[in-house]
Amino acid sequence: MRKHVVIIGYVWVEPNSSAAGSRMLQLIEIFLKNNYTVTFACPAQKTERSINLKELGVKEEVIILNSSSFDDFIKEENPSIVMFDRFMMEEQFGWRITEQCPNALKILDTEDLHCLRKVRHEAFKKKKKFELTQLLRSDLAKREVASILRCDVSLIISEYEIRLLKEIFKIDERLYFHLPFLLDSIDEEQRKNWTSYSRRDHFVFIGNYLHAPNVNAVVQLKKFIWPLIRKQLPEAELHIYGAYATEHILQMDNKKEGFIVKGAADSALKTIEKARVMLAPLMFGAGIKGKLTDAMLVGTPSVTTEIGSEGMVGELPWNGFIENDVSDFAEKAVLLFNNEQIWKEKQERGIDIINLKYNREILEAQFRNEIEDRLLAIDNDRVNNFIGSLLNFETIRATKYMSKWIEEKNKNAE
Repeated sequence: MRKHVVIIGYVWVEPNSSAAGSRMLQLIEIFLKNNYTVTFACPAQKTERSINLKELGVKEEVIILNSSSFDDFIKEENPSIVMFDRFMMEEQFGWRITEQCPNALKILDTEDLHCLRKVRHEAFKKKKKFELTQLLRSDLAKREVASILRCDVSLIISEYEIRLLKEIFKIDERLYFHLPFLLDSIDEEQRKNWTSYSRRDHFVFIGNYLHAPNVNAVVQLKKFIWPLIRKQLPEAELHIYGAYATEHILQMDNKKEGFIVKGAADSALKTIEKARVMLAPLMFGAGIKGKLTDAMLVGTPSVTTEIGSEGMVGELPWNGFIENDVSDFAEKAVLLFNNEQIWKEKQERGIDIINLKYNREILEAQFRNEIEDRLLAIDNDRVNNFIGSLLNFETIRATKYMSKWIEEKNKNAE
């Protein structure tokens, strides 16, 4: 069997801009390491932050939405595996894969459950308590779950989201696979080389500001949390980093207050390692948070919320503190900043989390075995996934003709 995977990306890969970009690069590297040829196809425009995948040996292809040119492209590629980056790409191109490459294994990399993030955001804006039953009423959830059902397997990054699929949406466990970030273990030598407590300064936050939870987190820091911290630590500074900062974010910069907006970081890990404490007051969102695993990787304890830590550590203790209340959040941030003994204890917990939950070597082997099993069992799995077969049948009919109508409309407009 030809070992060839086509990845259909929502955007081009930007590992230095977002956790989603880092995650995609990790998946590409797994396939390459296991002797797959890889084509990355994307309908979006590249940005200056997009990496050159060709340097890794990956073929790059620009594809067009609602165009039969994709059919010719995918038939020529003839992949054994097609992986969709987010459910929107499966909606757009999944039916074409089913028609043109019916034997290809269809994998959905969810990144996070978008419906969970969206519904939480709506509840937050309306100042209402989030309830799981709200997901069952969400049109976005219906779209996303339908996409999961149409695929052979979906990669789920968060333990919490695994539970939602099982308990709330009642999806067969065979249709998803838990695959969090794949990170190198932290050994004693690395630990010794970390910047020490006494040589670290200030607090840090980092995030991609195209992502609404990150924008809101900075607002929370500026309006509520940082003034409380600054009262107790008048010489401390909070450094705000991240790509695609909006004018709203940039205008928050105030050196007198010690609230300093720095812009995009050249290296997230090196930037976070300089700080004594990571602050991440995330009030809504989904998935697992790259900023928090990055902090663990360089020995920087963190203070975050329940949503920030959600699905990341199982029963293991957090590498800092988890607080939802603004005052408690600020108090724990000051404690962690001032108390070297507590700081070191929390740092050790981060090592345990990375080595036990995100061990690249173990997770890569599990994923490789899972893919090999799925390829062998694809026919039987599809027979047993009747709802998925039904959705594929109905979706092809509905989406196909809508797409062809749009294509003809576009031709007539030229």
